[in-house]
Amino acid sequence: MNKNTFILKGNILYSKTKTELSVTEQGFLICFEGISQGVYPQIPDAFQNLPVIDCGDCLIIPGMTDLHLHAPQYPFRGIGMDMELLEWLETHTFPEESRYADTDYAQNAYHIFAEDLKQSATTRAVAFGTIHPRATELLMDNLEATGLKTFVGKVNMDQNCSDIIREPSAKTSLDVTVKWLESVAGKYQNTKPILTPRFAPTCSAALLEGLGKLQKEYRLPVQSHLSENLSEIAWVKELFPWSLFYGDVYDHFGMFGREAPTIMAHCVHCPEEEIKRMKNNRVYIAHCPQSNINLASGIAPVRRYLEENIPVGLGTDIAGGANLSMFRCIADAIGMSKLYWRLIDQTKKPLTMEEGFYLATVGGSSFFGRVGSFAPGYEVDALILDDKNIRTTQNLSARKRLERYIYLAEEGGKIVGKYVAGKRIF
Repeated sequence: MNKNTFILKGNILYSKTKTELSVTEQGFLICFEGISQGVYPQIPDAFQNLPVIDCGDCLIIPGMTDLHLHAPQYPFRGIGMDMELLEWLETHTFPEESRYADTDYAQNAYHIFAEDLKQSATTRAVAFGTIHPRATELLMDNLEATGLKTFVGKVNMDQNCSDIIREPSAKTSLDVTVKWLESVAGKYQNTKPILTPRFAPTCSAALLEGLGKLQKEYRLPVQSHLSENLSEIAWVKELFPWSLFYGDVYDHFGMFGREAPTIMAHCVHCPEEEIKRMKNNRVYIAHCPQSNINLASGIAPVRRYLEENIPVGLGTDIAGGANLSMFRCIADAIGMSKLYWRLIDQTKKPLTMEEGFYLATVGGSSFFGRVGSFAPGYEVDALILDDKNIRTTQNLSARKRLERYIYLAEEGGKIVGKYVAGKRIF
């Protein structure tokens, strides 16, 4: 029988809607050729012959998508957290990323990153590499070996950055990007390329125009940064005085959702016109709460984005964020929404646990298609969570156990099983 066809038995939870969980204690998740056939209290007659994997009293939840992270920054996570964005980039980020010109260093660093990501709650991720095509290909090689599904971008930047990490010209950046795309075409099953202008200030108009043309030619998705920091926003206006707002720069060059599936990270200080454009263009927002704390960027209005039905997911933003834990990311998103409600706008109620969980699963995972849920027709990305070492005297429901796991995962929680599109990772 197909290895991607089986039944998982346990306490199964997934997002029914943005605000409601489906909870089936000691239920059965039917996976047929990697696709969910639904969750049932008893095995339906049509599936009686499928092998059952009994997960005991464990929690079974959908895998999580990290919608924004910087793989080459993994070695210095947890360092420089007393700086704001632009100073942090010059002091820590650009010097570290320059080291990836050395392929031996890149291979070692990316192997560590990929192995740690494999053991985490993340089943899908969208990652930045560096300007170096060979190192970016090594990142793709290492991620492919994990069995996770990912998008990886070779970074483009030809101005306003350290000499050690700046590409010589727009033409060079574009030529190298084309060679990278041709080198990786058809090479991987689970790892795909994504166009990656680092952010508007580090890309000339000529480079952005060229990337827009590459997007149309290769029909690629796009990832970048948007309205993260007030100084950055002012800088964009100086560099592109014709723009109506930051996101208008990307949209002008065809990289803001209309022509290309697009992820914009942060979106902390978006004006009304930018929010409207994101909504109309179906731009994905990667909310990175821990990074926004660490780099003093601000508090993103996530409740507003949900109300506007803008697609939103979560990102760890390594190394602006200090760790890969998507559980920590959920907890931080909920906590930041409480501060937004208390300090900025008391009409925007804080996120619930259900909403935070939705962002980490369906919200971000939908960038990959029908993923992040156990509803029929979704690819089965699943995590098996053992929480018995998070000790308590209380007799908790599965819903309360999940909430507790989100906040206490590092205290004694353990991921004992992981599946991506029905394939067992461990």
